[in-house]
Amino acid sequence: MITSVRNPKVQRLRVLQSRARRRREASSFVVEGVRLAEEALAAGWELRLGLYTEGLSARGQALVEQLRAQHTELELVSPEVMAAASDTQTPQGILLELAQRELPLPQQLNLLLVADQLRDPGNLGTLLRSAAAAGADGALLAPGCADAWAPKVLRAGMGAHFALPIHTLAWDAIHALCSQHSLHVYYAEASQGPAYDGADLTRPLALILGGEADGPGPEARALAKSAIHIPMPGRAESLNAATAGSVLLFEAARQRRAKEGPP
Repeated sequence: MITSVRNPKVQRLRVLQSRARRRREASSFVVEGVRLAEEALAAGWELRLGLYTEGLSARGQALVEQLRAQHTELELVSPEVMAAASDTQTPQGILLELAQRELPLPQQLNLLLVADQLRDPGNLGTLLRSAAAAGADGALLAPGCADAWAPKVLRAGMGAHFALPIHTLAWDAIHALCSQHSLHVYYAEASQGPAYDGADLTRPLALILGGEADGPGPEARALAKSAIHIPMPGRAESLNAATAGSVLLFEAARQRRAKEGPP
């Protein structure tokens, strides 16, 4: 059992949790909790190291045994060590270091999310979760976004990272990809352009969601054909980026189901 927070493995995980640059250098990230660990295992992600504590639930213990059967490097640690390695105030008793990788985009894109300057990790993770649930082909993160592999993004994503292609790209690469696939590009903007439920979201499409403070940047506006907005009859002036993006993504999914007709 590891009982020292100065153990090199524990120190490594603490750094990976807190520093995006070190995650990029190591091509590693950390997930916490039984659910995310199960998602990673089911998706066949490369596992590099695991820490766990005594007193795991039966579900957690079964996961540990499954990891052992795969010859994953596992370390039993004290609660104090788990707390030091964890990014949460209430550690869930298991965390894994995983290899970073980008899932490939499909050969033909029909629905793409583009995040522009989304710096809030919780919003970005929630948006990625909605994109995966709505059946988006992938998510492109433009410069200025939070690190997709940051702990808060991973927790909010709830496993989206293991199913959704997520690529961090410069604007010229995003522009080239949208052009290559003949995507009609909208950016979300309050009170601008057509209402979301009156726009045709069934064609090959890219939806750009900008940061809450400034909205879409100049590169996004230059790429998009037009704005699109969500009418709000209530008193709120705007929605946060994750909520707005979720509404637009699921409206696109709804329109496509309606166009296809009953199965």
